[in-house]
Amino acid sequence: MRHSVWLIPALCTASLAAAYGDYLSIQDKFHRIESDRLRPGSRIELTAKELNAYVDHEVGSGADGVRNPKLELPAPGVARASALVDFAKIRRSQGHPPGWLMSKLLEGERPVSVTARIRSGQGQATVDVQRVEISGIEIDGRTLDFLIQYVLLPAYPNAVVGRSFELAHHIEKLDIQPAAVGVIIGR
Repeated sequence: MRHSVWLIPALCTASLAAAYGDYLSIQDKFHRIESDRLRPGSRIELTAKELNAYVDHEVGSGADGVRNPKLELPAPGVARASALVDFAKIRRSQGHPPGWLMSKLLEGERPVSVTARIRSGQGQATVDVQRVEISGIEIDGRTLDFLIQYVLLPAYPNAVVGRSFELAHHIEKLDIQPAAVGVIIGR
């Protein structure tokens, strides 16, 4: 029984060390891509574990209304992001506090999931949002278009949804597979 007292802290420490190792690994890969020194045809693999370590480290603190982020790659060309989101806290952190009524509607954490199809090639990519779920309620069609146009884009003006954009750093294509995202260098 005395041995089990040390087992849980040891497992937690090992888990944290592995996650931090994955974060350092993806940081190194990002640095190599951003250096613009990779040869055409080079392929850098970003594993799902590395991507989650990066998302958790960069977004996971919850300071700006997003907590427990997770990224999944459920099928080729498809990514799903989920998190606990406090929309009112996000608006306040962006300098746009919601009014009284909106704060009552938006306040509090809600489970949010976004599934998108990502197509890329010839140095271009397109992100098409397929499904959004907030607190178990699916949002699609015109309601989803409205949220993208009047909530997402004003809050994140650099977001590009539903139209192609240029990939930076000589990236030719993103090969999204369930285990990893392959970054293929071209040009």
